[in-house]
Amino acid sequence: MDRLEHATALDGLAGHLRSMVRAVPLGRGRDVLHGRWLGHPVHPLMVQVPIGTWFSAALLDTLPGQRRAASALIGAGLAAALPAAVAGWTDWAELQRRQMRVGLVHAVANATGVGFYAGSLIARARSRTGLGKTLGFAGLAAVGLGGAIGGHLAYRQASGANHAESVHDLIGPGWHTVAEVSGLPVAEPVRQYINDIAVLVVREAGDRVHVLADTCSHMGGPLSRGTLDGECVRCPWHGSLFRLNDGWNVLGPATAPQPAFDVRITDGHVEARLRGPQAKDSTSPAIGEARDRHSFE
Repeated sequence: MDRLEHATALDGLAGHLRSMVRAVPLGRGRDVLHGRWLGHPVHPLMVQVPIGTWFSAALLDTLPGQRRAASALIGAGLAAALPAAVAGWTDWAELQRRQMRVGLVHAVANATGVGFYAGSLIARARSRTGLGKTLGFAGLAAVGLGGAIGGHLAYRQASGANHAESVHDLIGPGWHTVAEVSGLPVAEPVRQYINDIAVLVVREAGDRVHVLADTCSHMGGPLSRGTLDGECVRCPWHGSLFRLNDGWNVLGPATAPQPAFDVRITDGHVEARLRGPQAKDSTSPAIGEARDRHSFE
């Protein structure tokens, strides 16, 4: 899998497919497929249907008299595989290069499984039950391999994970001095630090100041290098749009909002406090090392 992550030979195909996926005029439907409404990617949820039906079909194939039931389950899995694949490709087009390489092989394995199951269903319809079962077990093996690669994407490469979640554990409770108000430019995103954790600071006219976690929840992009869009900031990596006032993810592909801070100005200094009941006490020894992990310089 590590060699696959560095397989640069896949980059040409990945770039071409990425352009094709992004060119599809989905509009707001793209955010629906990303799972912004759900709060996390919807693709892992959708794949449970085809995997579950196909595994159940394999179990029935080991029992006598279950040919029709197994065929019905295979057909249901094939019908559910299409929307799951559409959601998966939509997420894939917004990944980093190494993740896209792994994702391509993940898609090929799953497409191979779908092909086997389509052949299995055709064979069963023609009363070639033995061939249908053989193709079904081959499809399950291919889909199982695809699932294992998908697990690498999710758990090793953090595809679909909230990359800003650690902020809640690394920033201690209470108010923290961020910067002098006079030193902040107006209407320009800048990076400052709280406990060595990067935060985005935006000063508006009239000395109204917003503070959000700088690490984009989608893929960890630096919001301080992004652009302001009305009352929002746009991530420079994949275009996610976050509301400055509360960190809400107005537009995907981010499915989680940004950690936001309450802000006050005391003696000419901006002070910030992590907002909401999710702010946690942290005694993590990693706080002193956080600048190295969260720096994009």
